[in-house]
Amino acid sequence: MSVKLDILAFGAHPDDVELGCGGTVAKEVSKGKKVGIIDLTRGELGTRGSVDLRDQESKLASNVLGLILRENLNFKDGFFQNNESNQIEIIKVIRKYRPEIVLCNAEDDRHIDHPKAAELVSSACFLSGLRKIETIDNGKNQLEWRPKNVYHYIQWKNSSPDFLVDISGFISIKLEAIKAYSSQFYDPNSNEPETPISSKNFIDNVINRSADLGRLINVEHAEGFTSKKSLGINTLEDLI
Repeated sequence: MSVKLDILAFGAHPDDVELGCGGTVAKEVSKGKKVGIIDLTRGELGTRGSVDLRDQESKLASNVLGLILRENLNFKDGFFQNNESNQIEIIKVIRKYRPEIVLCNAEDDRHIDHPKAAELVSSACFLSGLRKIETIDNGKNQLEWRPKNVYHYIQWKNSSPDFLVDISGFISIKLEAIKAYSSQFYDPNSNEPETPISSKNFIDNVINRSADLGRLINVEHAEGFTSKKSLGINTLEDLI
């Protein structure tokens, strides 16, 4: 029987999760939570590096984060759509690992794949709870499953978060996981074309953003998320 996950994070491309919510993932893993990542594409349209290299980098990043599992659905980078066939593939994954919480791409962002992935995963999470949608895994009918919550991590754009997670003790792990994708980021010896994320100051920008978000809640570093569903707390003391 497949392992049941507490949290399943989706990314349109390998490195999306690390950049968007790597600190939160590392923090939850440290608390004993079972966390996995599903990459929708292999990032084959990426300007720098190669698919094979990106595969190696994602494995290294997974080890840094302490994931239970990581899989790739091999959707077409740049061209996947929120359609029935892709929804079914994600439903199969959700029903297989039965996460309580799903994390996924930003609802509005610079890269066109990010909002597409956000809509696709969010749609699949709802549909996964409908028992009349039949799916099969390893020759067996899957039971319906709907995650309790779906949260979208903030990416390139400075979206207004609905809540912030304190990652002060985990920023170093986040950065180590990001730097596992060495082909994508600054390398003074690289002859590959420059991209928006390969600039010399990009990693500094990642640190500065988490510090700025942390400032809003009086902690050193934080990551931001949005939620389509209203959020509730048990008592006022639950707030930082």
